[in-house]
Amino acid sequence: MDATLRQLAAYVAVAKSAGFTAAAAQLHLSQSTLSRAVADLERVLGVRLLERDTRNVQLTAAGVETLRVAEQIVDAHRSGMKELRRYLLGESGVVAMATLPSVAAVLLPGLISAFRRQRPEVSVRIMDGLERAVLGRVLSGDADFAVTTVGAASDRLEHRPLIRDRFRAVLPEGHPLAERDELTWEDLAAEPFLAVGPESSVRRLTDAAFAQAGAGAAPAAEASNVATVGGLVAAGLGVSALPALVLPLLGPGRVVHRELVAPVVERRLDVVVRARRTLPPAAAAFLDLLEEARAEGRDVPPGASWITR
Repeated sequence: MDATLRQLAAYVAVAKSAGFTAAAAQLHLSQSTLSRAVADLERVLGVRLLERDTRNVQLTAAGVETLRVAEQIVDAHRSGMKELRRYLLGESGVVAMATLPSVAAVLLPGLISAFRRQRPEVSVRIMDGLERAVLGRVLSGDADFAVTTVGAASDRLEHRPLIRDRFRAVLPEGHPLAERDELTWEDLAAEPFLAVGPESSVRRLTDAAFAQAGAGAAPAAEASNVATVGGLVAAGLGVSALPALVLPLLGPGRVVHRELVAPVVERRLDVVVRARRTLPPAAAAFLDLLEEARAEGRDVPPGASWITR
């Protein structure tokens, strides 16, 4: 048996309306078209489904059972198509994003909250980690996109510039350098420097900044977690330099931040997607919201700024 959905839907309409006239109006079909569909179904099944007279129709025993099964099929199809439509409109599904911990904790929460208000049936999965792991999530397909530092060039990835995140000096409260509004990298090199671990993009940029300033700064201590670095600074063990988006993660210790120049150093954060790949609808909708925030210049922490195009 190879009954079509069209035949089953036509039969359900006729059986429940007890006639072809009302069913034809309901389906916006001619009575002749509807009659052929039901006749074709009877031929496929090899049984008579309806007893017809001049006024109405009566279901045979086979017709009653066929109606039960046909309704299940038609209802399941209708429900499935509604689910598919919601998915294609980006109103259901999962947004899987990979990002740096500072972006996950500081930049994204407000955007995710706004997105979920608009699309409550979409769930959001955040995979935070260091730059290499984040980009690997995109390349492997675990994440739909990433918000991360630029990293090594790859023809498998497409970058869309998003935010400039300027480095600031981080000092213990009461430190002599805290009396100044602006510090240089050479100033920091003259102090015990507390660094983020070498696997971090922050460390790569601070090392490059000291080299550019011609000031060697071997770390007095280093830690992989920026909150730990903040705790060491607050304890008076030294100074550090961190991007603006990282500063809210330093915890409650007593630290102060100052402008950092000579050179001015910014880490660039990009939206990164796999090249030549179509995003799932919900993920594309989230990136539309992120682009809207960038275009409107919504608030970001001092020292960070949207990259205008």
